[in-house]
Amino acid sequence: MEKVLAGVKVLDFGRFIAGPFCAALLADFGADVIRVDRVGGSEDRYVMPVTGEGEGAFFLQVNRNKRSMTLNLEAEESRDVLRRLLQTADIVVANMPPRTIASLGLDYRSLCEVKPDIILTASSAFGSDPVVRDRVGFDGVGQAMSGAVHMAGFPDQPIKAMVPVVDFATGMSCAFGTVMALYERRLSGRGQEVDASLLRTALNFSSGSLIEEALLKVGRAATANRSPNYGPSDIYKVKDGWIIVQVVGAPMFKRWVRLMDKPELLEDPRFEDDAKRGENGAVLSDMMGRWCAQRTRQEALATLERARIPAGPVYSPSQVLDDDIVRGSGAFEWTRYPGVSEEVPLVASPVSLSRTPPRIERRAPRTGEHTDEVLAEVGYSTSDIGQLREQGVI
Repeated sequence: MEKVLAGVKVLDFGRFIAGPFCAALLADFGADVIRVDRVGGSEDRYVMPVTGEGEGAFFLQVNRNKRSMTLNLEAEESRDVLRRLLQTADIVVANMPPRTIASLGLDYRSLCEVKPDIILTASSAFGSDPVVRDRVGFDGVGQAMSGAVHMAGFPDQPIKAMVPVVDFATGMSCAFGTVMALYERRLSGRGQEVDASLLRTALNFSSGSLIEEALLKVGRAATANRSPNYGPSDIYKVKDGWIIVQVVGAPMFKRWVRLMDKPELLEDPRFEDDAKRGENGAVLSDMMGRWCAQRTRQEALATLERARIPAGPVYSPSQVLDDDIVRGSGAFEWTRYPGVSEEVPLVASPVSLSRTPPRIERRAPRTGEHTDEVLAEVGYSTSDIGQLREQGVI
């Protein structure tokens, strides 16, 4: 089966999540992605270690389907290697500050001098505007500066999401932008730069609250897990754990009222629309909380499902891995990795295609696992490769 991006070559200089995840998504659909590692291994490889050699959990997830070569970009001798690699590439992925990209010769102008139709996908913390482009930041900074952390948690204790939602969403946006640039190149024959930032991604997530504040000056405060915009919508304790329930819109609220057997709520002006139900959500959450406390998770969820009210269990990571519905959804690709006795549950691409679906066919590479193979493909002989290794270039 021909893959969508078969024949597309990507040089991945990405680090941590946003850049590497973008490249992994391209690889899932058939692109030949070469991760360019530092000699000895790049720093993002060892965050949250889970293997015998210290590779991290996120590293295994966002570097599947890639080959790895090492290259010391600070060595003068690396310039010829980089040039040869670029001459065969369609896309360069690099998520780092623009100043760093330029110092490595990976800025768009430098790339175009080598290959005029190349596409550079460059995400950063704050974007390419001169005022902010050299600032550094991670996922949590984007969350915090977007207003999201203020809205979460409690008034005296803001709480960020402990999963890197902004990083992963930025990676998905970058993959989308990269494919758009490839599509446009078929018409124009020209490459371009795909720009994204963690902050812009995070601001998109918070856009509803930002627009509301700009127009209505409501001054929202944190309400923990309870929605300020509709209700009841909260996380509730049941006899054997926790569940989330979300009631949005008049039809769903009417069904919830019938379930609670409290028809008088439909005539109560405090609950006449979503906005009012959000404002008075504490009252609704108290009612829902008492109902949940009398039931097991299974009982509560089954009853809510019959009433067609969105609800779900609050799972720990181990419960996610053990859940029959999650496993049955095809979400995991179980993969072997050297130094790990158990199979690694890589999560499949978040999007699929019916005729040309994505595939995870290759585990994340070990540092420099394919250096000789990649260099041979761009014309280096065995002796040339040996000399580069002696010089510390690879």
